[in-house]
Amino acid sequence: MNRSFKKYFPSTLTIFLTLFLINGCGNKNEEHSEGPIETRKSPIAITSIKSNSTYIKVVYGQPYRRGRTIFGDLEPWGQVWRTGANEATEITITNTILMGDEAISPGTYALFTIPEPDSFTVILNHELGQWGAFNYNPERDYKRMKFPVTDLDEPVEAFTIEFSKAQYSTTTMSLKWGLVQVDIPIRFYGE
Repeated sequence: MNRSFKKYFPSTLTIFLTLFLINGCGNKNEEHSEGPIETRKSPIAITSIKSNSTYIKVVYGQPYRRGRTIFGDLEPWGQVWRTGANEATEITITNTILMGDEAISPGTYALFTIPEPDSFTVILNHELGQWGAFNYNPERDYKRMKFPVTDLDEPVEAFTIEFSKAQYSTTTMSLKWGLVQVDIPIRFYGE
């Protein structure tokens, strides 16, 4: 093979090392990974709402109850929860909103919760790209808010985050799983 040809085609070793590095040989979250997204037990779910110029989107892993007792057992009381499965849940907000009584600036945040029997503490955290809550750092918290729990009569099988239809510049973001529902009132500014 002449030199000009070799100049444009790297050696087999170079190709192997490049592919090895690209495919995540050193992925620090590998020990927590459930494998490819399409084969996970808890699929990725997305919920969103748009009201005039404000868009809110939540991306989360959607675990299933599968006959288990969720809060107080699978998810212990008083401990930070990723609010779903797999990667920590993330919420993106395009304009300032009021969440409960707190003004929330536009941005993308990790969404954690601390379940308690009568309320959930909802946490917006600046550290994105986390696997679960294993490396949760409270020093990166942006806001903490508390919302009451509603006990459900019938269990919800798949953990669900959903928005009510926007009316009069407001919506409710509901977190539901097992026999628990937490409603987070949201008001859109400037509408």
